[in-house]
Formats: sequence, structure tokens, C-alpha cells
Amino acid sequence: MINSRFFNRSELVGFISLALLLIVILPLALDVFRLNLVAKYLTYAFVAIGLVMCWGYGGILSLGQGVFFGLGGYCMAMFLKLEASIVENTKMQSTPGIPDFMDWNQLTALPFLWKPFHSFPFTLLAIVLVPGIFAFIIGAAMFKRRVGGVYFAIITQAIAAIMTILIVGQQGYTGGINGITDLRTLYGWDIRTDHAKLILYFVEVAFLFASIIAAQFIRLTKLGRILVAMREQEDRVRFSGYSVANFKIFSFCAAAIFAAIGGALFTLEVGFMSPSFVGIVPSIEMVIYTAVGGRTSIIGAIFGTILVNFAKTSLSETFPQLWLFGLGALFIAVVLAFPNGLAGIWADHVQPRIDRLFASRGSKTWSDGSVADGAPAE
Repeated sequence: MINSRFFNRSELVGFISLALLLIVILPLALDVFRLNLVAKYLTYAFVAIGLVMCWGYGGILSLGQGVFFGLGGYCMAMFLKLEASIVENTKMQSTPGIPDFMDWNQLTALPFLWKPFHSFPFTLLAIVLVPGIFAFIIGAAMFKRRVGGVYFAIITQAIAAIMTILIVGQQGYTGGINGITDLRTLYGWDIRTDHAKLILYFVEVAFLFASIIAAQFIRLTKLGRILVAMREQEDRVRFSGYSVANFKIFSFCAAAIFAAIGGALFTLEVGFMSPSFVGIVPSIEMVIYTAVGGRTSIIGAIFGTILVNFAKTSLSETFPQLWLFGLGALFIAVVLAFPNGLAGIWADHVQPRIDRLFASRGSKTWSDGSVADGAPAE
């Protein structure tokens, strides 16, 4: 059971509000198409949770989270594509039994790196381990040399660009610019039907709340407190005998794993994965989601993700040529006027008024009760 020691009052209100919104209100209010859009938004919320851990608590701004989102998505896509490429479905190809884009690029056998993805348990491990190990290598190479701040942000941005170029260039192995498409079934279960989309939505919601609880648990441990101290006074933490580099590596790897889980669920939800979700632009958008919601608030970052993506969808439908300017204006306005995002607005302006309202009512009730108790009997 979640108690007050695990969430403070504001966090508990946000947690319950988010649960009511995602489990009750949206499924009842939206049709399957719109609910599928919300499900896609929620996959980005996993990245936002990771950025809260990495950027909000650890003070490490990563502009390459799209890389880990894409790695998790490609791992899931490889399994689903192999399931869709059985001999019965590909007998018209020159080489039956391999993905169609490999046949188009004149490959005659399944590459060695693809073969383990016939196994779903291996795929689940790869979704966590491949991005985690990659993040560990990057983090160890950077943080052990005390590379941080804007330099680390630029390096992660460069890695996102390199990864995009690599995926596009290896068309025979990755599907190139089109990515891995036409993903139909999971263990024979058609993931394209409306019923499947509804089930996947609730699966994502369950994973999301599990991730919230995991991130909150980390935040409340000694490890989380050290991360916050490291963000505020890195040298003091180092002089206290802690290995700052190791804590930074942990937070960066945790953010990578959260992003990879979101990428895998994204692939299941939309039925494809492409390099357009790996590069610089999506990585920066993911940072915007977190900034709008509040980079130090897990619940706030999720609400920010939903809000920004809803605004993006609405603006792109209404003003297809201007929505990017609207998105940029939203980010600038939040950063300048409310640097702590939606969570800061709640903490600075909404919560104090609610507290004063309850305090005034409580004092009035106590006052009325005291007068009544002390009044002479007639």
C-alpha cells in the first residue's frame, strides 16, 4: 500500500489524479483512435521519468534519450518482424524466411545478430540490457573523466546524430530510413485490432505506474538523496568520500532503461520503429516534455508529456505549418515564466491556496466548536 511516507500530499494528489485520468476518465471519454494516441503519448512518459532521474535529480542533461528509446523499440521490432517473416508469409521472396527489407537488399541469410531475437525472453532481456550497457559505456567514458554539463549534453546529441546515420546507412540490417515496419502479431495475437489496442493501453498504464513507484523508491533512498546533493554541491559530495562518477553512471543508465521500456511499448502500440524517433529532434522534444511538466517531479513530467503531445497533435491538425512554432513558444514561455514547470505552478500557486482554504475552514470549525462548548445552557 502507498502511504504518506512514500508520497507527500501533493504527490499523492497527483498520483491519484493521474490514475483517475488514465484508468477511468480517458477510456470512457475517448474513442479507440484517440485512446491509441494517448497510449503513444504515454510511451514518451517513460523517457520523461528517466530524465527526471537523470536531469532533475542528478543534474545530468542528456540530449540523446532518443537513442535509448530507439534501441528498446528496435529490439522489440526485431522480434515482431521475425515472427511476421516466417516462411509461409514470405514465400514470394527470393529468400523466404527473412524480413522483406533484407530480401530487397539482396541478403540471402538472416544476420547473426538477428538470430537470438527469435526468442521472446531474450528480447525482453535485450530491451533492458542493450540500452543499459550502451549507457554504461558512454557514462563511464564521460563521467570518469569528469565530463559534464553542457559538454556532456553536446556529446549525447552527437551520439543521437551518429546513431541515426548508422541506422539509415545499414539498410539491409535495420530497414534504413523506413525502419522496421508491418509488425502484425505477438505470439500470433493480432496487435492491430481495436481490442488489442485497448489491452495494450492498459498494459502501458500498468507499466507506467510501476515505473513511477520504482523511480519514487529510488528518490527516497539514500541513493536518491545523494543524487540530489550531487546536483547541488558536486564537490562537497566528492569530498565526503562518495564516487560522484558512479552515481552519475547509475542515474544515466536508469534513464536509459526507462526510455528503452517506453520504446519497446511504442513499437507494440504503433506497429513500427524507424530512425525518426532516434535522432536529435525527438531527443530534444523529450527534454521539452520534462521541462514543461517539471524536471524535479515524476508526476509533473508525465502530465507535461501528455500536455505537450496533446498540444502538438491539436496544433498539427489545425495549423499544420505552424505547430512547430507553437511548440517552441510553449517551451520558451514555460522556461521564462515557470522554470519549475507544471509542478512548480502547483507547488507555488495552487497548493498554498488549498492549504490556506483548509486551514481557515479548520480554524473556523474549531472556533465554532469552542464557543458552543463554552456557552451557558439555557
